[in-house]
Amino acid sequence: MSRYDPASIEPKWQAAWDEAGTFRATRTGDKPKYYVLEMFPYPSGRIHIGHVRNYTMGDVIARYKKATGHNVLHPMGFDAFGLAAENAAMDRGIHPKTWTYANIDDMVAQMKPLGFGLDWSRMFATCDPEYYGQQQALFLDMLDAGLITRKKSLVNWDPVDMTVLANEQVIDGKGWRSGAEVERRELTQWFFKISDMAGELLDAIDGLDNWPAKVKLMQQNWIGKSRGLEFSWALTEPTHGFDKIDVYTTRPDTLMGASFLGLSPDHPLTKALEADNPELVRALAAMRKGGTTEEALEKAEKLGFDTGLKVRHPLDPNWEIPVWVANFILMDYGTGAIFACPAHDQRDLDFCRKYDLPVIDTYVALDDPKPVTTEAFVPPKTEKVKWINHFAGLDVATGQEAIDATIDWMEAKGLGRGVEKFRLRDWGLSRQRYWGCPIPVVHCPDCGVVPEKKENLPIVLPDDVSFDVPGNPLDRHPTWRDCACPSCGKPARRETDTMDTFVDSSWYFARFTAPHADTPTDMAEAEYWMNVDQYIGGIEHAILHLLYSRFFARAMHATGHLPAKSIEPFDALFTQGMVTHAIYQTRDANDRPVYHYPEDVTLRDGKGYLADGTEVQIVPSAKMSKSKNNVVDPVAIISQYGADTARWFVLSDSPPERDVEWTAAGAEAAAKHLARVHRIAAEIAEGDVPPTAEDEALLREMHKAIHDVTMGVESFGFNAAIAKLYAFTNTLQKSRAGSAAKRQAVLALAQLMAPMTPHLSEDIWAMLGGEGLIADAPWPRADEAMLVEDTVTLPIQVNGKRRGELTVPKDLAKEEVEKQVLAHEAVLRALDGAQPKKLIVVPGRIVNVVV
Repeated sequence: MSRYDPASIEPKWQAAWDEAGTFRATRTGDKPKYYVLEMFPYPSGRIHIGHVRNYTMGDVIARYKKATGHNVLHPMGFDAFGLAAENAAMDRGIHPKTWTYANIDDMVAQMKPLGFGLDWSRMFATCDPEYYGQQQALFLDMLDAGLITRKKSLVNWDPVDMTVLANEQVIDGKGWRSGAEVERRELTQWFFKISDMAGELLDAIDGLDNWPAKVKLMQQNWIGKSRGLEFSWALTEPTHGFDKIDVYTTRPDTLMGASFLGLSPDHPLTKALEADNPELVRALAAMRKGGTTEEALEKAEKLGFDTGLKVRHPLDPNWEIPVWVANFILMDYGTGAIFACPAHDQRDLDFCRKYDLPVIDTYVALDDPKPVTTEAFVPPKTEKVKWINHFAGLDVATGQEAIDATIDWMEAKGLGRGVEKFRLRDWGLSRQRYWGCPIPVVHCPDCGVVPEKKENLPIVLPDDVSFDVPGNPLDRHPTWRDCACPSCGKPARRETDTMDTFVDSSWYFARFTAPHADTPTDMAEAEYWMNVDQYIGGIEHAILHLLYSRFFARAMHATGHLPAKSIEPFDALFTQGMVTHAIYQTRDANDRPVYHYPEDVTLRDGKGYLADGTEVQIVPSAKMSKSKNNVVDPVAIISQYGADTARWFVLSDSPPERDVEWTAAGAEAAAKHLARVHRIAAEIAEGDVPPTAEDEALLREMHKAIHDVTMGVESFGFNAAIAKLYAFTNTLQKSRAGSAAKRQAVLALAQLMAPMTPHLSEDIWAMLGGEGLIADAPWPRADEAMLVEDTVTLPIQVNGKRRGELTVPKDLAKEEVEKQVLAHEAVLRALDGAQPKKLIVVPGRIVNVVV
């Protein structure tokens, strides 16, 4: 009997798939297409079990759809530009290109043994000139279509690394790499005009029926539509050309609680005052440190400067309030000026307590009408409150009712206007880094900013760069930087900023439809393959990546690179949970944690020990992190158990949207089960048992398994499908059916397991004489007639206690059921010759005998 040996089985069948071109996708008209895509990885050099779970989910869907008659596209690539490679260059003295491509080779070598049904012929990395050259072509088309602009903007500036940092790269107000305190600077940057599409992007969310509700809510909140009031405050004394300050607020109902008028450090009036006020200059230097996000400003210490100016309250010219500059006010939302109502906004309250400014309540809770002390009272807009200071005469109303009444009152008086605004800002794409897609424009002294000619694309990054000093090496590379103007031919300079890496990942799904086309897309291929039918990835990408991709799809349609149907590129989205693992740590002499790899720890009686006997502290079920050394290497798992064990385990132990904890015991149990399946198949392959009375029962269970597993895979209930496969395997092992029925059942089992354990399934399929490759075999269909139960098993209770059961035909008459019950051994024993006082038969459910 053949033995289950993953080390020989798995490479054998991977070679067979490669030779047959099983997963190579080509456009055809005789099958419905299906495009499944997992969010592509960054080439860090190592994959982990989290990758395995993500890609196995996609592979299950891809293999299943192939078996159900679809023409499947399932590609793979690498999101390869970014700071990590540049930092590696500085830390290791290696070129980013060398580091990146070496890592890609390593990761492909790790992924291929997992047996994913991928069309590797379509693979690309975003740092391939062939890819980013087409991205540059897209840029030029979008620039020509008015979708890109160049303007001054506030940025996070790292004064040590001398680069703009993305918001995510500012940690507690400091550069994530240098540790330097980040400054807010105004630089001229390139922007995608995504804010022009804010309303469209928001409205379309309701139509994303197959997206998780939480992701849609996160996108709605990020776009952030609000209706508020725009109005003016008159300065008591005009200054620097200003006689009033315009304000936008979403809470105009709190106007009678105004304490001060606040200006952003970057408001035009602030800048005008800065020109002749050295004290303000010093204050602004402190205010402009730290990140630029709302979250960063929320956490930062509140800093302010009293300008000495005052404004008149728009409802009472005798009521004057001071004008302050405050570090928590954003210039790029609203007008860059606010009126502060500290009683009902925590930031305002913290600021006013620090600078001893008044706090005026405008409403209080109905059930507990106490004044504000250290916490602002900010009830939901839907909650009713008692108004104690409202100019429109409100008594009890919800916040939203008060807002609407205020806007209507102010508009009627000609004091302001209701306007809708969005939180969504334009997408700044400029980065002062080398390892990114060059922006294809030239700066000419005579012509200004000139787009590069398409025939000159790609503008390829130079290889001969140095990272021995901070800053962007492209600025110091004269033979690349200095060029001829595409318009006049005179000496000019290339743009040395490169594109934000979010750009690279915002259209890769479209490029996969024709990865080697000499235009960004081939419209015939895009028309056929798009949209992505099933997109799979982590919830951490729920906002920016997905939002930017939605914008890009619209921009690509507007510039002729995607069909109209693809302005929403992802028909269905699934966000999988993480793979977790215990953290094993000890403490060093300075009481700092020291983290140990799982393979270095021996577990005994619920405790962990190092080789020298030192006991480790176990932190259970934590997110896998390289910094905590609680990662599991799939290569080691494949070496020990095989790829199918890794695939089976990450799918079996938890619903796919939830986290799953990787344990050695779980992996070992999975390996033992797969070995048992192989052994059962081998025994049946060698058996020669004639048909028996149990054949039909086994085949009924087979059809139930086909039905249940199909439903599980269709609904992303992979763990439920695997639970059914466990149960069916047990039934098969215990069955005394004949060899023909068992062979039919095992072939069906192999097909049902094939999306999860493709190598084992191929081996069983071949062992039992299945035709061709199981990867090409059609999905088994459940016979509806076999799903209908002909019999029913009735529990028998005697005086309310279960004493046995009776299996009878489903449509057996009640009188016949009673006869068989009274003849049952357990009932005869209980009656002991007497007649029952009562016999109750609930058809199809239960029998109760009262003695």
